[in-house]
Amino acid sequence: MTEPLRRSALLTDLYELTMAAAYFENNVQASASFELFVRQLPAERGYLLAAGLEQALEFLEAVRFTPDEIDFLRRQEVFGRVGDAFFDYLREFRFTGEVWAIPEGSPVFADEPLLRVNAPIIEAQVVETCLLSSLTFQTLVATKAARVVEAAGGRGVVEFGTRRAHGPEAGTLAARAAYLGGCIGTSNVEAGFRFGIPTYGTLAHSFVMAYDDEGESFRQFSRIFPDHAILLIDTYDTLAAVDKIIRLGLRPRGVRLDSGDLVTLSKAVRHKLDHAGLTETRIFASGDLNEYTIADALKAGAAVDFFGVGTELATSKDVPALGTVYKLVQLNEGGASRSRAKFSEDKRTYPGCKQVFRFHDGNGLYSRDIIGLLEEDYPDGEPLLRCVMRGGRRTEAAPALVQVRERAREKLSLLPAPYRQLRSAPPYPVRPSPALEALLEEVRHRVLLPAAGEVAD
Repeated sequence: MTEPLRRSALLTDLYELTMAAAYFENNVQASASFELFVRQLPAERGYLLAAGLEQALEFLEAVRFTPDEIDFLRRQEVFGRVGDAFFDYLREFRFTGEVWAIPEGSPVFADEPLLRVNAPIIEAQVVETCLLSSLTFQTLVATKAARVVEAAGGRGVVEFGTRRAHGPEAGTLAARAAYLGGCIGTSNVEAGFRFGIPTYGTLAHSFVMAYDDEGESFRQFSRIFPDHAILLIDTYDTLAAVDKIIRLGLRPRGVRLDSGDLVTLSKAVRHKLDHAGLTETRIFASGDLNEYTIADALKAGAAVDFFGVGTELATSKDVPALGTVYKLVQLNEGGASRSRAKFSEDKRTYPGCKQVFRFHDGNGLYSRDIIGLLEEDYPDGEPLLRCVMRGGRRTEAAPALVQVRERAREKLSLLPAPYRQLRSAPPYPVRPSPALEALLEEVRHRVLLPAAGEVAD
């Protein structure tokens, strides 16, 4: 049983609500289709791993305006000319639309819709901010986690980042996304409770420093946790700490290195432990790690069994933001559909409701994607977007997070290795279909040519 997040419809930007009021006052009754996608991949990423859909759907099912929130909006000067009927509408506000989405744990690329909302235009507009926030943040962290796990080469990675996250809720959702991306667990106990993620912990330098003798701190902690103790050994002198563990006859589950030359120290610690017969004691490394430092350390022969990654993971420190957008692509009113696109420089969008078709090579690996129109059919292509919500309710029960994690592992294994490499990954082949390109040109001529003619006149 998970604790629900706050579902206030005020979790939005003011302009969503002023547009909603303007639609209402002007009696705009259209149904709208909006698509959420990333404009371009950051230079450091060869792919993104879709995440955050579950929280987005939870929000859509529960989003409401409370009486106090509506009274707050009434008091805002900007709504001074808005009639009472709009606020009465907000009292009954619910999301009643349809959502299509690419499942969590799927590799995705630039311009591919992660999610499409089909709903009355006010509903589709109001939920924009929360949808962007939910999918963007978790996709960032899940992608970072997948890269770190790839760098670890089969060694376990634990998410350690809540204390450096941008708030406790961000830390908890980062733990979820990191687990989805392949981490074996988290230090965040709330995430363990809410999402069933395995939790891991060691001890802090403060525990060692609370005792006059370092060895005594090890002995007392091991006495309480004989089967789970992972002892932090770099408070004073790392190798001397290992000698104390051996002299005391302790057999900890693991020891943790949090500073110093990881390669040299891990090799020396492994030698001492093995020489003393502590071959089952694992070496855990932490301390400002990321995919690059992990890959470099292992290439140099670091004797590490597990990695704890915090700040770099929970904040996706090297790529802390994505150019994720939510754009109107189609209006439906009076039985007629009108495609919409944006043509501003460097921010062009494709019109119409779309489907992403993924193709496989002879070995079953991904070979290319086509972004086509929803009504198109490619018999050899796998359509990625599927209907996950209709009439404001989910079409199926949410999968367990462990199942989503397994899907991510399986789908990433189908992405050829060059696109997963940490540095200088080539661009994965994604192209629009001829029908989508033709629709873009049709809309361009309909929208831009009359305007150009007016200027010429």
